[in-house]
Amino acid sequence: MKKSLLSLILLFCCGMVAAGPVTIETKNISLVLSADNGQTPRYMYFGKRLKAGDAGRLQAPANGRMDAYPAYGLNIPAEAALAMRHTDGNMSTALQTTGVETKTEAHATVTTIHLKDPVYPVNVDLNYRAYNDVDMIETWTEITNNEKGTVTLTTFASGMLPVRRGDVWVSHLYGSWGNEARLVEEPLNPGQLIIKNKDGVRNAHTDHAEIMLSLDGKGRENTGAVIGAALCYSGNYRIKIETDDTEYHYLFAGINEDNSEYHLKKGETFATPALALTYTEEGLSGASRNFHKWGRKYKLMHGDKERKILLNSWEGVYFDINQAGMDQMMADIASMGGELFVMDDGWFGDKYPRKTDNSSLGDWVVDKNKLPEGIEGLLRDARKNGVKFGIWIEPEMTNTVSELYEKHPDWIVKAPNRDAVLGRGGTQVVLDMANPKVQDFVFSIVDNLLSKYPEIDYIKWDANMSLMNHGSQYLNKNDQSHMYIEYHRGFEKTCQRIRAKYPDVTIQACASGGGRANWGVLPYFDEFWVSDNTDALQRIYMQWGTSYFFPAIAMASHISAVPNHTIFRTTSLKYRIDVAMSGRLGMEIQPKNMTDEEKSLCRKAIAEYKQIRPIVQFGDIYRLVSPYDKKGLASMMYVTEAKDKAVFYWWKTESFQNEHLPRVKMAGLDPDRLYKVHELNRIDLSPLDCEGKSYSGAYLMNHGLEIPYSNNVEWGKKTDWSSRVLLLE
Repeated sequence: MKKSLLSLILLFCCGMVAAGPVTIETKNISLVLSADNGQTPRYMYFGKRLKAGDAGRLQAPANGRMDAYPAYGLNIPAEAALAMRHTDGNMSTALQTTGVETKTEAHATVTTIHLKDPVYPVNVDLNYRAYNDVDMIETWTEITNNEKGTVTLTTFASGMLPVRRGDVWVSHLYGSWGNEARLVEEPLNPGQLIIKNKDGVRNAHTDHAEIMLSLDGKGRENTGAVIGAALCYSGNYRIKIETDDTEYHYLFAGINEDNSEYHLKKGETFATPALALTYTEEGLSGASRNFHKWGRKYKLMHGDKERKILLNSWEGVYFDINQAGMDQMMADIASMGGELFVMDDGWFGDKYPRKTDNSSLGDWVVDKNKLPEGIEGLLRDARKNGVKFGIWIEPEMTNTVSELYEKHPDWIVKAPNRDAVLGRGGTQVVLDMANPKVQDFVFSIVDNLLSKYPEIDYIKWDANMSLMNHGSQYLNKNDQSHMYIEYHRGFEKTCQRIRAKYPDVTIQACASGGGRANWGVLPYFDEFWVSDNTDALQRIYMQWGTSYFFPAIAMASHISAVPNHTIFRTTSLKYRIDVAMSGRLGMEIQPKNMTDEEKSLCRKAIAEYKQIRPIVQFGDIYRLVSPYDKKGLASMMYVTEAKDKAVFYWWKTESFQNEHLPRVKMAGLDPDRLYKVHELNRIDLSPLDCEGKSYSGAYLMNHGLEIPYSNNVEWGKKTDWSSRVLLLE
């Protein structure tokens, strides 16, 4: 066989791509790079899918830096995605293409551009996974050290994307405990925009590792070109957008390098977390739909299974756990049509019973004084009441007042030669997940519960403390800068072990509320607790922001008591129900304190939520009127993929005499179909004038329905809270 023919066969078998433009495509998106051997790979195009042959005719971008993965040292004024200190102390790196490879997966194609420094034996694989059936491209790198000694990585972004300047706006999320996922929208101006987190354990309270870029002015919900980006990582991150004197903004995203330089040993490969990228010309909601479809199908645990309606015990009883009380709450949620009861904090501790938040974490044995018949008795009562049973744990934490801490003080995160910094209750500390013994212990907490009590259906996994002091008692003194990274490697390894053995249990990521709403943990978790603040009005704002990147099926949203336990606002029960029904519906309340009328309304709401659950949890989101626009209302809807059913939400956000609210135009419907209107959770004395009537999708999208500004109820039941949920079918 001729040598040239043999070479062609070898290239074909390993999936090597010939020189020329490298085109990475989903159904509606194209990303094109130039990647000639011996050259630095460069971005050519990212946007709407190109026509056949267009990739070879692209105009080269001008007046910008297009390096796909810019390295530091040979153009030091420019921002870099990768920087390292070689074994001889050289701070410069160059990356040149040595080949391009493609690999076909079940639902995606992975393109790898192999890069190498021409002087030092350092290799970088620049990877792109393009999905066949959702519009998402994930990019990440694998950095391998083949030098004789250790290389120190000081910057290691997952990816960089140049974005042409113009009227570009960025939408991102900020907040705090009890006020998570607040939306901010701002123009991109010269300088730097940096969004980062250094919590160590949770990364979604103060900022989020996801952004959207609206390319043609301030973002609009259902029209306009939008780029979305989400870093799939559970730990500290940094998103940086550099706008300098060139024609481009430069988006960098990856692990936060602060105090985290990484010592890459000879032969070791460092893999960065994936950066997920999408593009749409259907506005902010269009980008959200792309994230939701990708998330439900490929990221979120059990993203294709309906979530149960539950009652959580926390706001109902706090630490006052007892067997009779749990039985009563199970019976109450069952009577209202609920499917699951979750016993929260306060059920454990032997030597140190858990009566408040200052003891017992780590001592995961039943407090027999509170629960004399143990978990067995609770499971028996759950069976009797016809509901599933779930339980709360906080496995990454301990208290200095605990048997675990007395046995293993060396297991906690602590700076050498210093006392541990203490958290919640004045005694809480964080276990060092870098330590394999700690990983085994955390796995054993879940393993012991689920192997002994396989009927446990649900785990609420909490994490209520940051890493407050820098120090791993497990890592050696030279690798203390690995603490943040190794914590999350250990956390992920533990989650992988749990899911390998217990793939079916439902697990919620709670972290002082919404601290773990990220695509790094959700492959192992079914949902997250949006916020410890269950106030319905504030939840509209928080759930609105959360919906930019996360689907309703992952957003735990509960009906709670009034005055609200966080901000003490009193809202109507219907309003609380109508807000909670826009996510994964649950209750966070003591039912025995509810009136029969309130229970009846909740029973009706739960029954109606079961009707719309497939639409809400699997439908396409269309946000209509933002609460952040301060128009006096917020409105959104979910539409089935077949466009045969939809659920429309309308919430007033303030009330004034002689107010004037916009009429809301719907979106996402089939213009040629007729949709019959039915109001859910109705409390009015008379039905809406549109009740039972049918309207074309075109009419509903071009005109909308007139919604009364208040609920028509008896005089003594009137409040200043008004909301509507309409089923269209």
